[in-house]
Amino acid sequence: SSGINAEYGGPISALAFSENGYYLATSADDEVVKLWDLRKLKNFKTISLEDKYNVRSLTFDNSGHYLAVAGPDVRVYQISKQCDLITTWKAHTQDATSVKFGPNVEYLASVSNDRTLKFYSSPTASA
Repeated sequence: SSGINAEYGGPISALAFSENGYYLATSADDEVVKLWDLRKLKNFKTISLEDKYNVRSLTFDNSGHYLAVAGPDVRVYQISKQCDLITTWKAHTQDATSVKFGPNVEYLASVSNDRTLKFYSSPTASA
């Protein structure tokens, strides 16, 4: 095989490709999310999370400009050189297990071990 060969500090827990084919996001049990530029086969950003933050799901919006992370909370990052955290929701009583953007980033939905489905409006409104 060829391409990316990366070492992680624990078992890999989630991965997501952007629809535009430019990016791959990966996470492992090491409290980081790594962003890869697939055109250069290079890790261009590592987002450090809090101690014991267990990433359960990653997803890009359809433009590849935003990344949602599900775990103890639900977060949205704007993908850029800085990869700024733009919003965080703590709506579930247990870990969020999956997260998905709606069309044109108009909303975000998450599900959780607490057996609930949550909708969030305009997650990028502050971006």
